[in-house]
Amino acid sequence: MGCLLKANGLYSRTTIGAVLLAAGAGSRLGGRPKALLELGGVPLILRQLIALSGAGVDEVVVVLGHHAAAIEAAVQSFPITLAHNPAPDEGQAASVRVGLRALSPRLDAVIVALADQPLIDAQDITALISAFKKRGDAAMVVPRVRGDDGVAEPGNPVIFEAALRDEWLAGSADAACRRWRLANPERVRWLDTDNRRYWIDIDTPEDIERFTAATGHVLSWPSRVATEAAS
Repeated sequence: MGCLLKANGLYSRTTIGAVLLAAGAGSRLGGRPKALLELGGVPLILRQLIALSGAGVDEVVVVLGHHAAAIEAAVQSFPITLAHNPAPDEGQAASVRVGLRALSPRLDAVIVALADQPLIDAQDITALISAFKKRGDAAMVVPRVRGDDGVAEPGNPVIFEAALRDEWLAGSADAACRRWRLANPERVRWLDTDNRRYWIDIDTPEDIERFTAATGHVLSWPSRVATEAAS
């Protein structure tokens, strides 16, 4: 069920789609699919799907590339669309573009999320959507997380107007969220927060160690993935 916005005294539906990026090779993790790392026995990509669903996102496209068969097997029970990036090594922008093309044409907003964020939950997605509703004339909302040193760093996921999706697919803007916001700072609204769930993702073995040290939670590989990596 989607989110509701009040307009002119009536409640009109805001339709939200999401692109969930899971095409990476996991090269810094021994060539293993980091989307399948498990927290509490649940793969990270499933945690993302549960969070998006719980926040009322209407549709989700999962972009696959490397490890496509293994990830597809993990998510096949969810009512999602799978889109394959034929050139996943070309970078995140290529995967974003593949996902945007696969979304339904009639959307009010689009979320781009990463499959390797262990702690993102429905409440975090809901807060992002709420900030989007209050964005004013901005086109994109990005969480910005304050660290212990007081420095604020951008996080994920991000949300933007569907019209921006159309700009990117028409080729008139760069379909990489980071590069676009650097080029268009006046069109970005920051969601300033102390919530580090928006900031934590997993790219390296050191990230896994830091995650456990900071949270007390353990990330582990499913037995099949661990066995394949050892062989």
